Formats: sequence, C-alpha cells, structure tokens
Amino acid sequence: MPIRSKDTTLVRRHTWITRITHWVWAISSFFLLLTGLQIFNAHPALYLGDQSGFAFSNTVLEIGEQDGAGFLSILGMRFDGFAVLGLSGGAARAFPQWATIPSGIDLATGRVIHFFFAWIFVGTLLIWTIGAFRSKHIQRDLTPRTSDLTGLLRDIRDHLRLRFHHGPRYGPLQRLSYGIVLFVLFPLIVATGFAMSPGLNAAMPWLPELLGGRQTARTLHFLAAFGLLIFVVVHLVMVLLAGPLNEMRAITTGWYRATTDNRKDVDHDV
Repeated sequence: MPIRSKDTTLVRRHTWITRITHWVWAISSFFLLLTGLQIFNAHPALYLGDQSGFAFSNTVLEIGEQDGAGFLSILGMRFDGFAVLGLSGGAARAFPQWATIPSGIDLATGRVIHFFFAWIFVGTLLIWTIGAFRSKHIQRDLTPRTSDLTGLLRDIRDHLRLRFHHGPRYGPLQRLSYGIVLFVLFPLIVATGFAMSPGLNAAMPWLPELLGGRQTARTLHFLAAFGLLIFVVVHLVMVLLAGPLNEMRAITTGWYRATTDNRKDVDHDV
C-alpha cells in the first residue's frame, strides 16, 4: 500500500528485479562501452555490406591520423584537426587512452572483458523481460497509449523548460525513451553482436544476411552503442535536474515520492 505524507505519496515504483537489472546493466554497459572502443581502435573504420578492404568503396566512417593531426571521415566528408579523435599520447589511436579498457593497446584483453560482460548483459535482458511481463511492467508502463501520443509534445516542452512532473507513472517522454532503449537499442545491440560472432554465424547463418552483412552489422552495433551512450548521458542529466535523492531512492529501494493523490494510480509495482 502507498505511504501517505502531507503533500505527496510515497509509492512502490520498482520491483527488486527492475532494480537489480538496472544496476547490472549500468555496470555492464560501462565495461562494454570502454572495451568496445578498445576493439574499434584495432580497426577504426565502419563499412556497409558483408566485406571490406581495398577492393571495396563501402566505408561510412573512419577515424585516423595524418600529418600529426586527427581526422574524422563520415560518408566521404572529412573533418581535420581533431585534438581527441585520431591521436592519443602522440600515437595514432581512434579513441584516447582514457576512454578505453585497457588504456593501452591490448585488443585480446579488451575482447575477453567485452564478451564476458556481453553475456551478462544478454542474461540480464532475458531475466528482466520475463520479470517485466509477469509484473505487467511492460503492458502497464512501457506500452504507449493514445494519451501518451497526444501529450508527448507538451511533455517535451515541459522538459525543455525544466518543469518535471513527479507522477507515480512514467510520462509520455519517459515511455518513449525507455521503450526505444529496451525494445530497439538493446535487441539491436544483441542481434548485431551475434551477427559478428563466427561461432554463432554457424548456428544462425541467416542473421548477418538479415542485417545486411557482417560489416553492416558492425556499423549498426556501433551506432546502437552510440545511441545508448546518448541516452545514458541525458538520463543522468535528467536525474540530477529532477531530484537525485528521489530518483536514487526509487531505483535502490523501490520507493518513489510522487506528487499525486490518486490512489488507483499509485498502488502498483513496476
């Protein structure tokens, strides 16, 4: 049951499965991102199709160094003079030492750590999906409604004005952003990761073809990871602006202080 105070309602917003998987994802994503940059540094270019090499002109992104300066090339458009991309410690590196695990050039160690946390990530996603369906978290809190679509623009304007609604349920923008991460970015990261694995290609040869080839899968994997990074940065900023103590209490204890008196809206678990 909700716990009442004078002007707000303390509601149980997150189940223990949601809270645990959130923190496992946070830790896993940290290591996956930084080891992923280490792996990318071994060949700092992205392509479309199934193959790459001198005989192909399918490069969509490249980070490198020339004449002592870093450069970034996107779809044939080149941008020179980067102080971070392309160089690190006087050596040619797509991403600097401080942004990779390990910090030195060590592809083998980076791959071992990356794959270790990748399987933790996949297992956690499976556990969360089962738990979220059983608790009706997906049906109740993440499935878009007509009211969410009609109220989305207003919710975006409120966020831009730093006017946050501490309701017991997710707002339209939260539903949309969490839905994109959980049902688009996460599955895309997993699927493209599987498509790049030679061992899994033997069991699922159709997957790389479905995604447009192994090189396209690698490009999509990188873009999905970049999208997830943007979400994490925005998510952390929103937590700080909306009230970090209340947000952290919700994701660690499950209890969230909501500004509502509607009992039927707050008596639920997510």
